[in-house]
Amino acid sequence: MEGSLWEKNEIVRVGLAETLCTYVMMVFGLGSVAQVVTGQGAFGHYISINLGFGLGVALGCHVGGKVSGAHMNAAVSFAMCVYGRLAWKMLPLYFLSQLLGSFLAAGSVYAVYYEAIHDYCGGNLTATGAKATAAIFATYPAPYLSLFGGFIDQVFGTAMLLLCLMALSDQKNKPAEAGSESTLVGLLVLLIGISLGSNSGYAINPTRDLGPRLFTAVAGWGLDVFRAGNGWWWVPVIAPMIGGVLGAGLYKLLVELHHPPLTRQFKLNPSCPLLSCKSKISFHFPPISFKY
Repeated sequence: MEGSLWEKNEIVRVGLAETLCTYVMMVFGLGSVAQVVTGQGAFGHYISINLGFGLGVALGCHVGGKVSGAHMNAAVSFAMCVYGRLAWKMLPLYFLSQLLGSFLAAGSVYAVYYEAIHDYCGGNLTATGAKATAAIFATYPAPYLSLFGGFIDQVFGTAMLLLCLMALSDQKNKPAEAGSESTLVGLLVLLIGISLGSNSGYAINPTRDLGPRLFTAVAGWGLDVFRAGNGWWWVPVIAPMIGGVLGAGLYKLLVELHHPPLTRQFKLNPSCPLLSCKSKISFHFPPISFKY
């Protein structure tokens, strides 16, 4: 009975933490987009959005990192299930928590920027056109981008995210130093934004995109948010799930599976101070920690 109660409490703890850290990440990320769009260049530019999401991810990691692992991304949670780092029964909890956090963050940003948004678009909430504002909340493809090109874009961007996250948490390679994980994950998201973001806004995250899109659908933009971009909405939902598995799998296949035993690692690195080597190998990450 006590074990069952503890398990229920653990599920509640994880769900609440994952919702809150996702909410924090999305408030800062979407808020940066709203400021750039409604300010028409007077209060930031594209780099502001990259910084907003990057720093938002870093802060989200601090909010939920030791409780839920701060995935904040269904593609990360799915990849962790595929490779045995998260129980499959926990996937619905992570997905719903991330979706709720993203939805609530979109609502909060809309409330804060309500007057600015309506002043910018004249009260005409649209998903397309010169004064479109739906893209403040969810991603939409550039005019030149096909659905196939966008699919590849999202697969590749998410693959790079998971590949690098696997490297940052690999205790047998060159992991992030204890205490620096959240900063490095934030910098990774920033890097993806400034290198792979212009095609479609680098959602690389199904719940980050779907939650705010659902909010805009019920908040006045209507079903056009699902029709725009030739029915773009499903691409940032499906493609990142595939990309995450591929990126994590590529790292495991080419690097992780080829690590020598720990005793041999010490022999191969005689210049490494013994205390430093031991601390890196014995430091324990929870199997779901510090993932964007």
